[in-house]
Amino acid sequence: MILSRKAKKILTLIIVFSLSISVNASYIFIPMDENQQNHLKAYGIAYYAIERNIKVDWLLNYQGGSFLIKQNLDIEKECKLRNVSYNIIADIQSTIILQSISSPEVNQDVVRLEKAPKIAIYSPKNKQPWDDAVTMALSYAEIPYEVIYDTEVLNNLLPIYDWLHLHHEDFTGQYGKFYSSFKNATWYKENKKESEKLAKELGYNKVSKSKLAVAKKIKEFVYSGGFLFAMCSATDSYDIALASENIDICGPMFDGDKLDDNIQENLDFSKTFAFKDFTLEKNPNRYEFSSIDATQTRKLNPKIDFFTLFDFSAKWDPVPTMLCQNHSQVIAGFMGQTTAFKNEYIKSDVLIMGETKSKNEARYIHGKIGNGTWTFYGGHDPEDYQHKVGDPKTDLSLHPNSPGYRLILNNILFPAAKKKKLKT
Repeated sequence: MILSRKAKKILTLIIVFSLSISVNASYIFIPMDENQQNHLKAYGIAYYAIERNIKVDWLLNYQGGSFLIKQNLDIEKECKLRNVSYNIIADIQSTIILQSISSPEVNQDVVRLEKAPKIAIYSPKNKQPWDDAVTMALSYAEIPYEVIYDTEVLNNLLPIYDWLHLHHEDFTGQYGKFYSSFKNATWYKENKKESEKLAKELGYNKVSKSKLAVAKKIKEFVYSGGFLFAMCSATDSYDIALASENIDICGPMFDGDKLDDNIQENLDFSKTFAFKDFTLEKNPNRYEFSSIDATQTRKLNPKIDFFTLFDFSAKWDPVPTMLCQNHSQVIAGFMGQTTAFKNEYIKSDVLIMGETKSKNEARYIHGKIGNGTWTFYGGHDPEDYQHKVGDPKTDLSLHPNSPGYRLILNNILFPAAKKKKLKT
């Protein structure tokens, strides 16, 4: 059949138009199961996209919590530069995936990531002899953040942020209970001196009082809708500070005077986020804050130290499902000043998301206060089993698929999420 010139022109236009629709309807699919060569940087790609107003669908429990993004040459380029595995799929393929996810028979769902959260890291300005896992995770994933500390918090700057991470910190004013081992170390003396100087500049005669003021500002931040994430000693020491308001629990080596009488009986557990009925550790030479932490009592062989993530309903419990997205439900354990939380001291309304059942301890917990949420994650560094003071920091390029670090980055994306209703 011989086509006229006009017919050929029309046919060409139809083909071009069809190809245009096909290209525009394509998607970038970023798998997050064992097929992903760099899980940690994949989170950075998702953040990079939403930061540029490119919507991202987080496919909960689908191939490890994969991401689906409308095809974009800039996003493709970033995936290649950051060594993140991805596939280009057609519109019909994405439709099939979304329809399968929407089935009530599967424990999967979709949340839309729409607004990049503004991130703050609570960390002192002077260098500390340890590294912060969250700071390392954000830097490696290429997710932007700002560092703030007591001055910024007490000057009411927290409301400009969406998400706050608490550094390896002691909110009780006891300088991390490092007195016995490091009281003569230069870094310890300098840290104590700088902390006391800062407290006075902020109008407080004791570090414990300035830290309590900071803790209360953080609590206001959460009540007002903020997202809080804490690790290691910033978890239990934070709650202890809140419970011991108006009580001096610091010995003379920390603040120059003796601790109050009957400190245990005067604790107010109604003020805490996560913990109840704990007993304070009064001995200044013991590297422990209270009975909450299981570090000194767990006696677990590192080779069999694991914790298991709970399996939540994606359609009915999207928040814990998001926070637990992973390519492995069993996570290698790791220690810290605060390693794990004894279940008997956890409040009944707290959601346990990861636990070492054989030891009756929780490693990963979550709760809601006011309009905001908090998440506590036990341990110091997911890829360094027993990180000691002065040890070199972890090189995350050697651990691009770390399940333990993925839990940190789940918390980063969580504030960006909005439940998406699927069309079936």
